[in-house]
Amino acid sequence: MAVNETVVRPSEFIEAGGKTFLNDLSTAVGDYKAADLSKIYGPQFVAGQDPLQAEAVKQATQGIGSFQPFLNAAQAATGPQGYQPYMSPYQQEVIDQTLSGFDMQAEKGIGSIANNAYSAGAFGGARQGVQEAEYMAGSDRNRAALQAQLLGQGFNQAQNLAQNQFNQQSAMASQVPNLQGQQVAGLQTLGSGLQQQQQAQLSAQQQLATQNLNQDLTAAQQYGAGVTGLIAGYPGKTIQENTPNSTPMANLLGTGTTLAGIYKAFNPSNRGTG
Repeated sequence: MAVNETVVRPSEFIEAGGKTFLNDLSTAVGDYKAADLSKIYGPQFVAGQDPLQAEAVKQATQGIGSFQPFLNAAQAATGPQGYQPYMSPYQQEVIDQTLSGFDMQAEKGIGSIANNAYSAGAFGGARQGVQEAEYMAGSDRNRAALQAQLLGQGFNQAQNLAQNQFNQQSAMASQVPNLQGQQVAGLQTLGSGLQQQQQAQLSAQQQLATQNLNQDLTAAQQYGAGVTGLIAGYPGKTIQENTPNSTPMANLLGTGTTLAGIYKAFNPSNRGTG
């Protein structure tokens, strides 16, 4: 006996759209799986080191220990002998000339004592000898004091120059690395800015490559969303379908299958035999 059934189907254009969506979606998924993802996720989209950054690293490396020459120069100006390089090369000449003039004046003083003794009629006497001896002793003391004063002035001047050298070289030992550090920091800042700009460009290219890869899949999904909206917005079509009667042979096969299934259910030991 035939069986009548009522089936609700979408409209033909909606059903056709659904089939198109499934075909497009299947094709897009297959293309996505077969795509070479290294073309959009590879290192070609990572910005490399900018030349200014490389120069900053180079200068920073070369600047290591740049303070050492200045520190050595400062250290050379210290210690017991540190003043010697700063002694005036003309100091001894100045001392010799000064003492020579002093000696000339001393000789004039001796001459005055002799002239006075001669005038007094005591030339060559004991009194003259005592006066000359006292004069020479005082003159020698004054000469030694003058020489010591000249040497002290030269020494103090050399010490001051050595101290100035120490201060200047110590300041340079600190200043040079600071200036180099500022230059390196400036290069690094500029290089980082250029690297970020390059990375932004590469990221835009990567985004475009990603969109191109997903274009078919995105379009299929959007198309499917539209089809889904149509299914919800349009009523289905009711169709009456007739199921034909079973033939005697089909009924017989169906009955045999049913009986065989029942027999196996109650006789599990016979399963798989024969």
